[in-house]
Amino acid sequence: MSSSTPGTTGKKTKAATEAKAAPRKAASGGKASAPRKAATGARAAAPRKTPKAESHLAMVRRARRINRELAEVYPYAHPELDFRNPFELLVATVLSAQTTDLRVNQTTPALFAAYPTPEDMAAAVPEEMEEIIRPTGFFRAKTKSLMGLSAALRDEFGGEVPGRLEDLVKLPGVGRKTANVVLGNAFGVPGITVDTHFGRLVRRWKWTDEEDPVKVEAVVAGIFPKSEWTMLSHRVVFHGRRICHARKPACGACPIAPLCPSYGEGETDPEKARKLLKYEMGGYPGQRLSPPADYPGKPAPALGNG
Repeated sequence: MSSSTPGTTGKKTKAATEAKAAPRKAASGGKASAPRKAATGARAAAPRKTPKAESHLAMVRRARRINRELAEVYPYAHPELDFRNPFELLVATVLSAQTTDLRVNQTTPALFAAYPTPEDMAAAVPEEMEEIIRPTGFFRAKTKSLMGLSAALRDEFGGEVPGRLEDLVKLPGVGRKTANVVLGNAFGVPGITVDTHFGRLVRRWKWTDEEDPVKVEAVVAGIFPKSEWTMLSHRVVFHGRRICHARKPACGACPIAPLCPSYGEGETDPEKARKLLKYEMGGYPGQRLSPPADYPGKPAPALGNG
């Protein structure tokens, strides 16, 4: 009896050790790629959850990997407003509030034909400008802002758009988002543009839970080097408009699904998800009438043609 007791104890000890090791093995086994398979396979996987104990360093690494992968998906990411100079970009960005970039692009050709400079726009007849920009919505308030900022450019900056954040935000109708768009894309000054798409996605990715755009900007600025800020903004907005939609994200067609802690909030079936893709991802025109040469999609139609 005494000789069998140690053997029995040894077997029990070994079994208990294996039982304890099994969950760890299952947790660390080849399951991490399940969301990526769901994006291309026939069956959807359960949504991946970000570990509750994810450290700040781990989150930063995940965020930077998302940025790198988005750079591969959208190497042609760009501002989706048509413009030829800083003044046109400033005006177009102000007009883009509460409407689509497409609608702005369809409207600005007539606007800039009538008022090509700040001096011209500052001297406009309000009712005439209102009629031109009516399709963008809130046309009376926008007319007031455009005439006000044009007068300020004429009187305080010699008719030129300033290249400093502190000067831009003093202009009527210009906040940090608009200022960062102009700085990043007209002057090459790095900036993070926190619009509704950007804010939605960074919260889905658990980079921050902040709702205030200024706080979101500050948090994201601390995650990425300054040299990445402008292009990061374009990539995130592109992804939000094309795949990670507000109401029904196309999770099953998302190339960064393995990195997303919110995978499963949208459609996970690959075939159904592909039908949700927009713009060039879905084979449709983009938002620009005059897109960059390397843009893989179709130009948008002019106003009244689509």
